[in-house]
Amino acid sequence: MTTVDSPPADSPVTAGRPAPALRRLYFVRFGFAVVWAALLFADKSHLGALGITLLVVYPLFDVASAITDVRSAGGTGPIRGLQVNIAISTIATVALGVAGASGVPAVLRVWGAWAIVSGAVQLIVGLSRRKGAMGGQWPMMLSGGISVLAGASFIMGASASDPKLTGVAGYAVLGGIFFLVSALRLGRAGKAS
Repeated sequence: MTTVDSPPADSPVTAGRPAPALRRLYFVRFGFAVVWAALLFADKSHLGALGITLLVVYPLFDVASAITDVRSAGGTGPIRGLQVNIAISTIATVALGVAGASGVPAVLRVWGAWAIVSGAVQLIVGLSRRKGAMGGQWPMMLSGGISVLAGASFIMGASASDPKLTGVAGYAVLGGIFFLVSALRLGRAGKAS
């Protein structure tokens, strides 16, 4: 669950309707989250080569998605939240690669910190846009708030006697569901305009 920033309704990208590129991106992010979580579950949350690769790929995909979102905005609209997200997720990518060599508790702490920071940014961006041209930001605000809570849960779970990564996979699926809801809402808004 990460920051999502959209072009304003009057930008050349949206041309009077919600950005179709943003809607497609949300659908892709939903699909990616579900497939990623299934692979992490199938790997039984081990920190072997596949597990560490999956942990690094997730925030890396987030970076690529944010870059795609910035480009689809065509240099218009508020992109500061996306730029912050790119920086946060880039740091998380490197930190998860390093933490993967230290074990599940280290991974949960890094993932938790990433979830808290990116969730807080997402919540702030959603709150700032709730009355603007992109209105209907409740899925992203809710997602950001849940991300903050989940991040704290991951950090606390790192101290458990047998910490597991299964919560991380569930977190990814829930984030994907929020992207799906947002994509569907954008489609509905497009038909209404």
